Amino acid sequence: MTKPRSSLVSLADTPWYHCVSRCVRRAFLCGEDDRTGKSYDHRRDWIASRIKQLANIFAIDVAAYAVMSNHYHIVLRIDALRPAQWDTREVLQRWTQLYQGPWLVRAYLATEAGEGMDQAELARVEEYAMTYRQRLADLSWFMRNLNQSIAFQANAEDHCKGHFWESRFKSQALLDEAALLAAMAYVDLNPIRAGMAETPETSDFTSIQQRIQEGQANPKPKPQPTEATAEEEILPEAPLMPFDATGRADWAIPFAYDDYLDLVDWTGRAVHPKKRGAIPAHQPKILHRIGMDAEQFINYAHRFLKEFGSAVGKPQKLVELCTQRHTRYVRGVQTARKLFEQKAA
Repeated sequence: MTKPRSSLVSLADTPWYHCVSRCVRRAFLCGEDDRTGKSYDHRRDWIASRIKQLANIFAIDVAAYAVMSNHYHIVLRIDALRPAQWDTREVLQRWTQLYQGPWLVRAYLATEAGEGMDQAELARVEEYAMTYRQRLADLSWFMRNLNQSIAFQANAEDHCKGHFWESRFKSQALLDEAALLAAMAYVDLNPIRAGMAETPETSDFTSIQQRIQEGQANPKPKPQPTEATAEEEILPEAPLMPFDATGRADWAIPFAYDDYLDLVDWTGRAVHPKKRGAIPAHQPKILHRIGMDAEQFINYAHRFLKEFGSAVGKPQKLVELCTQRHTRYVRGVQTARKLFEQKAA
């Protein structure tokens, strides 16, 4: 039975989530249509840019993303405490980058702290700000803005109406560091498993490529806006989440960047369709540190997130989630036991 989003996205359980959206009837988000020969590759830039634009507005940070031909993946962290640090003006300014807003909001922003407005009007503005503050830390509002904007642009380009996405986005809670690491590697390696690229650095419109390019002196130039997007207001883009080897910073990914690159490269070589074979003797030390079985990680790397349901994590974390949700079963416990419990030496 389908569960309400409020029960799937619980910040009391975890601030980390993996989300995926797929086009309706396998329509092309990007790439080349074999039937018509038309290329939609420019749409990959639309969604990669929009993800980072929204991260600059919402209290939601991006750890990983990958834009495929008819779907995309994102790994996000929701910072519920950040909006409390924004005053009324900042909240309204952020929200009006997405929506025009009521006339009272526009009038407030056009003056210094609502100068000339009476107490009733100011009170109503504060009510608007309270609502927007909650929405700016809401995963559903983030994904709604992302999907709606892409659907609008694609339908305008195709001169058609109707649904562009097949359903609401799917989300998975990432309950611990092991789940976060595996989800990020799964997302970053999607183009390699699909045969769209041979190496992480050539995987266009992925977070791993962006991180590698930003560490180089001459990154690949970003495509120029197409005619469909040139008229849109260009919003600033937020950077990807940094790494923190100490794991103490809430606003950072709790791993060392070099360890993560090592893991992605090793896993990518092991699961590449043209390079299958024995697992290399060299194994990333990060796998041992978080208690993940390296052999099972390779076995499940190509279908990792499909083996789980609405949450990913170690067996004990999944059992605890069942208790919190008052359910008897959560999908993925057997896989978690194989993947996250190392074999005895």
